[in-house]
Amino acid sequence: ANVSDDSIARRRGGALFLVATPIGNLGDLSPRARDTLRDADVLLAEDTRHTAQLLHASGIERASGTLVSLHEHNERSSVAGHVARMLDGATIALVSDAGTPLVSDPGAALVRAAIDAGIEVVVVPGPCAAVAATTLSGLPADRFAFEGFLPAKHAARVEALRERAHEPRTLVFYEAPHRLRDALADLAVVFGPDRPAAVLREMTKRFESAYRGTLGELGERCASDPDMSRGEIVLVVGGATQPEEPDAAAVDALLRALLEELPASRAARVAARVTGRPRKELYDRALALGAKSES
Repeated sequence: ANVSDDSIARRRGGALFLVATPIGNLGDLSPRARDTLRDADVLLAEDTRHTAQLLHASGIERASGTLVSLHEHNERSSVAGHVARMLDGATIALVSDAGTPLVSDPGAALVRAAIDAGIEVVVVPGPCAAVAATTLSGLPADRFAFEGFLPAKHAARVEALRERAHEPRTLVFYEAPHRLRDALADLAVVFGPDRPAAVLREMTKRFESAYRGTLGELGERCASDPDMSRGEIVLVVGGATQPEEPDAAAVDALLRALLEELPASRAARVAARVTGRPRKELYDRALALGAKSES
């Protein structure tokens, strides 16, 4: 059935609605999202106090007891009860504090359990900080990897960055304001200070700001501009550029020079390190250039 034009009030049977909410500007709450937040039998929220403020500001009234908390500490213990309620015909809407549910927020266990139970899951799309920041960064947005929050500890953060240092896609991180300076410093060390990046803060809010430059430049700016480390922050980093492979003539010239001093196997090993090409390929090429086989 096509659910896009079917209001929640007319639905028969239970369903789980994943509702995106504003990341700042309340004008970004869609009419469909507003209707769903109003009409669902139960509204699950990461922080009920925060969501209550959104409901009040949006003119949405709900019956007492129908706004229920679902967060990382109670999700698994409460999933069975929510699934049972939907199997009895209830409609449940899930929101995070801001943006799209499940994106660095709770809800994955509930969604998986609902799907396994044969319950319909419906998405009500809208704001997402990671997507908004990527498009605002000025960096390539055709392919990007969302990495969530970096580890808080220095050693773990550096290790995580080393694993991603050669990723060619744009990388998107969420970062806590008090860790931004350290994160930029570690990124500059691991990725190099010349890697392009952007820090996007307070998106869609009054003090929305976009800082663009290299990791080195952004680190220096962060050290001198206290405003840069305030509010909600998304860090977008350009992907690693792939080194240009030398052409065949250049590879042959390198191999010939190496073969004057080294046997074919060692020449191929050194050439592989220099060019990044497979050693077997270079060994075969060395033989084709007249080197004697060592087998």
